[in-house]
Amino acid sequence: MKTIVVEDSRLAREGLLKMLRGFPDLDIVGAADHPQPAMDLIESHKPDVLFLDIHMPGESGFDLLDKLDYKPKVIFTTAYSEYAYKSFEYNAIDYLLKPISLERLNEAVLKLSVEQGSAQEPTQLLEIESKMFIKDGDDCHLVTLSSIRYFESCKNYVRVYFDDKNAFVKKALNSIERRLPAQRFFRVSRQYVVNLFEIQNIDEGVGDGYSLTMSDGKVIDVSRRNATELKNLLSF
Repeated sequence: MKTIVVEDSRLAREGLLKMLRGFPDLDIVGAADHPQPAMDLIESHKPDVLFLDIHMPGESGFDLLDKLDYKPKVIFTTAYSEYAYKSFEYNAIDYLLKPISLERLNEAVLKLSVEQGSAQEPTQLLEIESKMFIKDGDDCHLVTLSSIRYFESCKNYVRVYFDDKNAFVKKALNSIERRLPAQRFFRVSRQYVVNLFEIQNIDEGVGDGYSLTMSDGKVIDVSRRNATELKNLLSF
């Protein structure tokens, strides 16, 4: 996996690079000390993985990710624990607090390898008129995919909203998303995947984001990172 390290501290950067060279599956193609040279490296190499600091001079690691036209796998490396929740908006593989131990780094790379292996498994895409059997406790539902308004991640479950009902499925949202037709369903944030045909209204949200009003009246915020992609998807 092609890998780039972005870290403004020279000592932290060199220490991380030294440890990463012990992982044969990672091909280190470059390192940068702040977002601008990192952007140049990313555009040249299109890495699979970023080890990314968050708090850097000028721009943050989040700002860098918002500028990318694709979504590499990200392992955040930072001295600040308060960004952990926000990192989930970027589907981070892991969140490493400095100083980074070899043991913690090994855990992160293992997660990365598992995720990479899952991504390479063949996935059967669902048709829009496919029927889903959902058993939620004692209740059973036969649901047409097109009737699903949105999916909501709820820890170890996904809540599926359809017709005037909802039901829980014991799966990760990522695994469900991989099977959905991309022309109909869109991941608006770490928590929601929405049916584009069930959007009733779009309003400007906080910053560069949007707020979607769904057909059942539910308002769902689009993360800033996904707002540009959604705008392009719904534009001429």
